[in-house]
Amino acid sequence: MANNIFGTPLDPCGTDPLTGFYRDGCCQTGPEDIGVHTVCVIATEEFLAFSRERGNDLSTPRPEFRFPGLRPGDRWCVCAARWKEAWEAGKAPPIVPTATHEASLEYVPLKVLVKFAHREPDPEEASR
Repeated sequence: MANNIFGTPLDPCGTDPLTGFYRDGCCQTGPEDIGVHTVCVIATEEFLAFSRERGNDLSTPRPEFRFPGLRPGDRWCVCAARWKEAWEAGKAPPIVPTATHEASLEYVPLKVLVKFAHREPDPEEASR
């Protein structure tokens, strides 16, 4: 079983759309995954535009690759190097740290990934 950036078992990233290099819902990696699709992101319009500008259009459906096209709010396993590039350009989307594979740490320091951790709204704070 793979581990996340905290060294605990990797949580699923997303199943609608079904993500992961192996299309198993998890940001697992292996020798076949040359792009190292290990960072579980929550897509933003800004990141999707950034990726498109860099030649990787994640918004357009590609059924031949079982790729539905992403919309803001979708969870998706992205290449660690692309996430790092987006971070350096100020365009990085939030991540789901428990669903981000520990191999991502070879590209981005833990403290940076944690800074971009998505936080679910606290229902108690919202009611105050």
